[in-house]
Amino acid sequence: MKANHLESFTLTKLPDSTIVERVLQGEKELFEILLRRYNQRLFRVVRSYIHSEDDVKDIMQDAYVKAYTKLEQFNYEASFSTWLIRIAINEALQQIRKNKRQTNNYGKTERLDNVFHLPDPNQMNPEKHTIRTQTHHLIEEAVDRLPEKYRVVFVMHQVEGLSNPEIATCLKLSDSNVKVRLHRAKKLLKEELYKNTHDASIYEFGNQKCDLMVEMVMVKIQNI
Repeated sequence: MKANHLESFTLTKLPDSTIVERVLQGEKELFEILLRRYNQRLFRVVRSYIHSEDDVKDIMQDAYVKAYTKLEQFNYEASFSTWLIRIAINEALQQIRKNKRQTNNYGKTERLDNVFHLPDPNQMNPEKHTIRTQTHHLIEEAVDRLPEKYRVVFVMHQVEGLSNPEIATCLKLSDSNVKVRLHRAKKLLKEELYKNTHDASIYEFGNQKCDLMVEMVMVKIQNI
């Protein structure tokens, strides 16, 4: 189903639980709403484990299909997004084990500006825009050097805005362990780059990438 073919704008505002129930009742086309709602978040989390963007996309598809086929097992004890993230993390870890190596990479988006107070690119001249791009690269490298266990928590908290309890549920850690890892991640980042921890975004996955992921997953689940 295309985004502009939804019954109404309010349909996209339905809570996850309602969408899950309606999908289970046979309205599988509504699963697209969940795809579009969590594409960006899922991409960022998986990307914090996996280097190759192509592999990340494959893992996302597998995670979505697995979530769809196991939707009846979703018991509402955690949020749907947390449940979905756990599935995706398990898929990512399986990929890492399969390759017998750990890889990681950091993408970058304009929302990094919120953490590091970078100016709006639309208000900069070409020279300043180049400096901004270079700054993004330095930030990306600094975060990329974090050990995986710290990097993942950092991305989930600072980039995606997940709470400590949500992260603990996703990663099967205690709240105190999450706090320790987050504190350590911040400490490891270079002071000259780390200016603010209010909000951030790494791993852009919007527009055409999002649409393509939705299309591929929806084709797969139509045959399930």
